[in-house]
Amino acid sequence: MSVVGRRQLVLGGASLLALAACSGGNGGSAGTGPSPDDMVLGSPNARATLIEYASATCPHCAHFHETVWDQLKTNYIDTGKVRFIFREFPTPPEAVAVAGFQLARCGGATPEQYFARLGEIFRQQHEMFASGTMEGVRSKLLEIGASSGLSEQQVMQCISDDAGPDRIRRIEQGAQQFNISGTPTLILNGTKLEDPRAVTYEGLSQIIDQALAGH
Repeated sequence: MSVVGRRQLVLGGASLLALAACSGGNGGSAGTGPSPDDMVLGSPNARATLIEYASATCPHCAHFHETVWDQLKTNYIDTGKVRFIFREFPTPPEAVAVAGFQLARCGGATPEQYFARLGEIFRQQHEMFASGTMEGVRSKLLEIGASSGLSEQQVMQCISDDAGPDRIRRIEQGAQQFNISGTPTLILNGTKLEDPRAVTYEGLSQIIDQALAGH
């Protein structure tokens, strides 16, 4: 994964490359505990810690959050069973993914605000890319920002902030022990989940329950 710079995040009218598969380059984590760059929900005393690496431009991530997230949050995170750590791992087009993450964080967003905005980005992901232009993406991001009370100036300042690429660089360099090559990737209690069932609620809940039971 190449880390994008500030100029690339100021979305203009250039032609947009087709949305690629949810794969990145050399990436990693900051370990199994939260870092200042992570978005975290749930009790620090939870018996299970679930880390997700995901991209705002990844269709598989959007599907995961559409079909799994609400139940996961209600049944495991909000109940104190699971601490959830989200790590941003942009996939092509990376500039758009980082812009989406910057929008989600805009204005010092709380984790709850962050996930609400990210959820809206996921829900409108297909429509965002339908125009085939960066200007279309920019318009959609501004629309999503406005719906959460952000002005156009705020959104554009957040998108062009160097904190975005710098943060992604730290995540990428933090730890490569998980060998992240695509998104979404889930890490439960330090173990990378290779089971394809993990991207369904039924499968993930069974895996979490086994971990909570000490199996």
